[in-house]
Amino acid sequence: MTTTPDPATDWQRSNPDLVVYLPKGEQHHDTDNEHFLVFESPSGNELLTIWTQSSCEGRGDNHAMIARSADGKTWPDPQFLRGTRPGTTDPQAGWAFPVVSRSGRIYCFYTKQAELNDGNPQGCGTMGCCYSDDEGHTWTDGAEVPMPRNAFDNADPRVPRNWIVWQLPIRDRHGRVFTGYTQTTSPSVHPPVEGWWQWGSRCQFMRFDNLDEGPDPADLVVTWLPDDTRGLEVAHPHTGQSAVSEPSLVLLPDGRLFTTMRAWTGHVWYSVSTDDGHTWRPPAIMRYRDGGEPVLHPLAPCPIYALRDGRYLLVFHNNDGRVGTHNQRDVHWNTNHLDFVRNPAFLAVGEFRPDAEQPLWFSPPKQLLDTDGIPIGPKGTAEIATYTSLTEWRGQRILWYPDRKYYLLGKYLPDELLGDMTVPR
Repeated sequence: MTTTPDPATDWQRSNPDLVVYLPKGEQHHDTDNEHFLVFESPSGNELLTIWTQSSCEGRGDNHAMIARSADGKTWPDPQFLRGTRPGTTDPQAGWAFPVVSRSGRIYCFYTKQAELNDGNPQGCGTMGCCYSDDEGHTWTDGAEVPMPRNAFDNADPRVPRNWIVWQLPIRDRHGRVFTGYTQTTSPSVHPPVEGWWQWGSRCQFMRFDNLDEGPDPADLVVTWLPDDTRGLEVAHPHTGQSAVSEPSLVLLPDGRLFTTMRAWTGHVWYSVSTDDGHTWRPPAIMRYRDGGEPVLHPLAPCPIYALRDGRYLLVFHNNDGRVGTHNQRDVHWNTNHLDFVRNPAFLAVGEFRPDAEQPLWFSPPKQLLDTDGIPIGPKGTAEIATYTSLTEWRGQRILWYPDRKYYLLGKYLPDELLGDMTVPR
């Protein structure tokens, strides 16, 4: 097995079924590709994708890209959407997420770099917005969306919030657009800790109340949740601060909201809201069933998707943050352990259990994707299937995944793949 992969061909390592984007090279500022969000066009005639691209994560040139496909299989060259153009000092546009309004308008929101930042320019900014009324072919800049502040923001109101959304929003039981976001604690609130991997954070939520009417972005009505403004919290084992992040949401059949979250304990965490996100149950470690084994997972997004057949699908890494010599629990890091513990990627099928303490129970895991631990790209990461999306379109269920935050690929998830993944009764 080679340990010096050829970037031109190593996209085949995970055995993808579809190829959306292969980088052209560092001179094109395109060798980091992540937050890969594929969605149906307003007409349903095409698949679109918006993702965050840069030369390397954290290098300061985040920009949003958009691509489209008429069949989901062939993807012509993408187009630049917003953010830092190569060779310029334009402000970054990171972690862009699209929302398709029932009016047909597509909104794209993103973390928009501002003149001042809180020490992390790519994750600190205003809420930028652009929109399209022609299926995503052309885009118009809209007003920034105001974001209310809380006790975990910088006390200087000129410094924007530290926040990102990473996944496509869902709709709540009333059909309203609902999404979660990570709020990173300002270092002015808590003294800085060693390394970004120990920063304080919490999970918050936002609901777009009138987006389906297609208003001008300046007229959007947003409800910020939960009501207590603290959000969902899980203590970090070293700092004692809350360090839970990257919520992923599904709607349960009884109207409750269910969210999974990443944390430092080596497990998936979850919470449930019975009142449309105004209040939430205290987070708990997620298990395969009530009283069962915990779902192991390192510090990485743990997306959950609602399937059209009524089941759910969890994507995770099935380890507790320790792989080989890498241990995310180390207080001092000589290397980025997350580049290696976020691999391989597994699936578990979930089913609704209305009377259970944990209302979703899961099948045993099945491995889906693997990089063999071989890093690639300027970041030198071996991770896979972080910041994914899922579509069910024209009879095909597809997981869209970044491979090592370098290639953008797709994998079919046919019924026969999931057929033997039995959930406990």
